[in-house]
Amino acid sequence: MADGGGEEPEELSDKQKAEIARWFLTSAPAGEIQYVAKDVRSILGDDKIYELAAAEAFPVYNKTHFIALQMPDRSGDVLITTYGELDKNNYLDPRTAQVATVDHAKQVCTSLRPANDEELPSAYVEEFRRRIGPMCLLLPLQHLKKEEDTREKLRGSLDAELSKYVAETYPKGTCAVYSTSGKDSEGPGVDFEFAVVISAAKHSPQNFCNGSWRSIWTVDFKDDTQIVEIKGKIQVVAHYFEEGNVQLDAKNECKDSTIFQDLRRKLPVTRTLFPWQNTIQFSLTKDINKELGIGK
Repeated sequence: MADGGGEEPEELSDKQKAEIARWFLTSAPAGEIQYVAKDVRSILGDDKIYELAAAEAFPVYNKTHFIALQMPDRSGDVLITTYGELDKNNYLDPRTAQVATVDHAKQVCTSLRPANDEELPSAYVEEFRRRIGPMCLLLPLQHLKKEEDTREKLRGSLDAELSKYVAETYPKGTCAVYSTSGKDSEGPGVDFEFAVVISAAKHSPQNFCNGSWRSIWTVDFKDDTQIVEIKGKIQVVAHYFEEGNVQLDAKNECKDSTIFQDLRRKLPVTRTLFPWQNTIQFSLTKDINKELGIGK
């Protein structure tokens, strides 16, 4: 019996401990799961329970955060996503048509091999993935199928153009284009879909700051209506923990009907540019200067 006549709290079962440990691991901020894992292992004091929790948590965390692992031959990175998942430890890299075997707990790529025919999309869909350039997303499919000149102009692949964009826009960013629905169908008259994934991370624990960018764009080709639909989901997370603990988790969804107009730079309601060179004209600036005694 505890002091005060109360009963001793019931000890958690190993299963409950593993579930709690798994929650802490999967909830770790971007780039910080290894630090969390070290503390969780120490608190549990039981390697068996920790290994049980880690075996479930690390694959979920790695796929959720779209982590990029360097290939053993240093030829590039492979993204860990559900789109490229062949089984628990093997992931397809659609750019090189190779399969990477990963160690989720250590977050490393241990081996690489060529993908077999069953692991690759059909030749028909691959032909579109290889030939279609970004501007063709605004064109009807019939133009892509019938206009040889257009196909020649647009023969640069979506993946190649995306790689250029990511290299210019996201420091240490990684991207991939996956064939999802319709990947096993061949011939015209078939709908199919691509998943475009962009992942970029900035880990600076020595400066008490980590963050990541994750975005998924689905490009849906509908043959019956000759329309290409684009939808996107963007998630930005950041964690700052110097003398405090501040976390940001921002999400946004886009659709093809609004994405281009939303990207346009808009003027303020005054329809004029902000006069940064002469801010003294604004009353707020005048009030601040008055309170601080500036200009007297």
